[in-house]
Amino acid sequence: MPTVKILNLTSKEVGEIKLSDAVFGVEMNEPLIHEAVRSFMANRRAGTSATKTRGDVSGSGRKLWKQKGTGRARIASLRSPLWKGGGNVHGPQPRDWSYNLPKKMRKRAMCAAISARLREGNLLIVDEWKLEQPKTKDFLNTLGGLNLSGKTLIVDSLKNTNLMLASRNVQTTKVVNSYGVNVYDLVYHQKLVLTPKSVEELTDILRPRAKDDEESPRHEVLGGPTKPRTAPGRRGVSA
Repeated sequence: MPTVKILNLTSKEVGEIKLSDAVFGVEMNEPLIHEAVRSFMANRRAGTSATKTRGDVSGSGRKLWKQKGTGRARIASLRSPLWKGGGNVHGPQPRDWSYNLPKKMRKRAMCAAISARLREGNLLIVDEWKLEQPKTKDFLNTLGGLNLSGKTLIVDSLKNTNLMLASRNVQTTKVVNSYGVNVYDLVYHQKLVLTPKSVEELTDILRPRAKDDEESPRHEVLGGPTKPRTAPGRRGVSA
């Protein structure tokens, strides 16, 4: 089990914490992380882009001139794609881009991303992120005290109002709770900052569940054993 130092906001060591190998000691799996990020991005797509077909644009449905005898090309409708203001052909239509990735794969990808941040030395454990006032200046001072620069993901309770308010104007940082962590943020942000409470919650969320040894009982018919089924045959003739 890896052991990580617990720091305060002035970057002084105040203790140690042991991390679970099931969450923080997972081997790197780039294809799995790539698939999880791809699924996350696809599920975020709105899929609302649309163009008007010839049935959607406005215009008369009458035939502008007769089929033959005018010397001009034949025409069926003013809403044809051949005309200015006509419908679009094979344009984008609203669709659902999302697809489901198995839960075990999502959890495994997040564990691999968190473990990679730990091996890189970009994972910090802060004892308590406490701010006296919800000021951005105070939040930036704490980032400087912890030597945090660049894109940083902070996992703490959303009830920490001062932290939430002080960090929302800093473009390079993002604050979420343990249940709001996703694989995209873990890959996008270079630094990951946790608290002992969030470590406990992430371990409980992401650790693999043990399979139940006992199978669920099958449905039983009350009232004694049922009659055996007979082979199909004509009525009155034994099978």
